[in-house]
Amino acid sequence: MRIQIRGFAFIVAVMASVMLQQPELLVSGQATVPAMFVLGDSLVDVGNNNFLASVARANYLPYGIDLNFRPTGRFSNGMNFVDLLAQLLGISSPPPFADPTTWGTRILGGVNYASAAGGILDESGQHYGDRFSLSQQVVNLEGTLSQLRTMMSPQNFTDYLTKSLVVLVFGSNDYLNNYLMPNLYSSSLRYRPPEFANLLVNQYARQLLTLYSLGLRKIFIAGVGPLGCIPNQRATAPPGRCVDSVNQILGTFNEGLRSLVDQLNQRSPGAIYVYGNTFRAVGDILNNPATYGFSVADRACCGTGRNQGQITCLPLQNPCPNRSQYVFWDAFHPTQTANSILVRRAFYGPPTDAYPVNVQQMTLLP
Repeated sequence: MRIQIRGFAFIVAVMASVMLQQPELLVSGQATVPAMFVLGDSLVDVGNNNFLASVARANYLPYGIDLNFRPTGRFSNGMNFVDLLAQLLGISSPPPFADPTTWGTRILGGVNYASAAGGILDESGQHYGDRFSLSQQVVNLEGTLSQLRTMMSPQNFTDYLTKSLVVLVFGSNDYLNNYLMPNLYSSSLRYRPPEFANLLVNQYARQLLTLYSLGLRKIFIAGVGPLGCIPNQRATAPPGRCVDSVNQILGTFNEGLRSLVDQLNQRSPGAIYVYGNTFRAVGDILNNPATYGFSVADRACCGTGRNQGQITCLPLQNPCPNRSQYVFWDAFHPTQTANSILVRRAFYGPPTDAYPVNVQQMTLLP
């Protein structure tokens, strides 16, 4: 079952030869940004939910099995997208905001506010308990910037904000843990898919404008991947198939984000907003797994039930031994190896991967 991907054809074989490197080889040299601020969900959470009253946690083995058997709260067998991006930027992965030790000089390199189950809408994921939604994460960021302002001269602070990178990864929970759960949330009864997508984009736009008002100028916004192909959704589909209807309703949201990036770049002097085409990047991997070194693309490395996706990875469960050959680590999240490919596409890729410029080009802009 091939995933339909719009846009120009991607020359998979050529790019794959560049991307098929182990994560430990992704380390870059000198820092290209002074700091990275991360807002998002479990795809980029580095442990915030460990400090919240939430059942959406990954603070147990086998999570972290490839981080020297250290479960840190990352929803991965090893590093996640922003950890690997930090390596390419030549900086340390920012610490979690909710960790009591994240203060003072520790915040100079940025902070990670991402929270598993968090969404663009405040209500998304509420059945998991506490989580930081997009709006709360922006409030948390404002608190950090207030601290940083006292640590620098006004001009140095302005320069610091201008050169820092902001990464946002949102939208998955607004679908998986809201719109696609009609028994718990009424959004699918109140909104047709295009209307719901527009609601999300409009809410997102308000917060992105807030980031600009705070002085931040380099902002990367990841689109939503083909959620209909994650093990959790495949568990509800006929064997060998993705849930096409789920993938189709994401189109309006992703297209809206890309259009929003165009509008923001036109209306925000001195700023650069970049759209990361996650749907296309993941779709390429799923359509051509062997090209990227994967042998398993339709089920999780750690999980239970159909496609190992009906129940996600449980404490002390034995995961697959050949983790680098799996696209998906658990019912919802990619493996470290898959993340390493996605981050390279965002960092080095053409406009079909990162629009209108890639992350490396964005960081080099004055």
